[in-house]
Amino acid sequence: MSRQDVMKANKAADDHADADPTPMKRKEFESELRQLQVELVRLQTWVKATGARIIVIFEGRDTAGKGGVISRITQRVSPRVFRHVALPAPTERERSQLYIQRYIAHFPAAGEIVLFDRSWYNRAGVERVMGFCTTDEYERFMRLVPSFEREIVDNGIILLKYFLDVSQDEQRRRFADRIKDPIKHWKLSPMDTESVRRWWDYTRAYQDMLRATDTSACPWYIVLSDDKRRARLNLIAHMLSQIPYKKVKVELPNVPKAEPRPKGAETRLPSNNIVPVRY
Repeated sequence: MSRQDVMKANKAADDHADADPTPMKRKEFESELRQLQVELVRLQTWVKATGARIIVIFEGRDTAGKGGVISRITQRVSPRVFRHVALPAPTERERSQLYIQRYIAHFPAAGEIVLFDRSWYNRAGVERVMGFCTTDEYERFMRLVPSFEREIVDNGIILLKYFLDVSQDEQRRRFADRIKDPIKHWKLSPMDTESVRRWWDYTRAYQDMLRATDTSACPWYIVLSDDKRRARLNLIAHMLSQIPYKKVKVELPNVPKAEPRPKGAETRLPSNNIVPVRY
């Protein structure tokens, strides 16, 4: 799939954004994802060759699939180029700094793409709803963040902002699934489950956030995420369409002929501790 194909697919997705598609089959999803991941590798090559700097913000409701789409983006690329940043709660020292300071520390250098799994918009979401910041701190953030982001793009950084939205019923279903599945227990926290109870508080907070910070220089893109597979493909395709990357020719090596085994050299490695072959 070329970049032009990605852009066409993205336009088609926009034209049918309000459709209610049937669930996508895994085989179809994997096939489409494979093509997009080829484009992500081409993007990576272009970023390294040009020294481009890219920030992608992933915000959204709990269980909307932020981590899932990020894992699909980073699955086939280099962690030295694509950096996944998911910051924990601020430390005492960080709380004494400028609010935005700990995020700036992770901004990309030349040839890097930073994927923020939640971002400075915590102040407009969980911090506002749960009372972790004062009203003055919240209002100051909302007033200053558009100009801050304008400075980012004026400095030559490509900034993309995605909000993954999920319906109330689907969020409840996904939380119930996490409770039942031991593999997903690590995803549960009192803060997450509180978001189920305070659905409408978060709704109002996100509505206010989007109204105040959706600017022409740094727009928000909403990703409908009740269907995880389609959401992942739609987001990745859109992200690729928003970056002016080009295919860079890569000089691929030939597989060299191995040197002959030296006389007396043993084939096996010298160890008696071999991991049992159980599978």
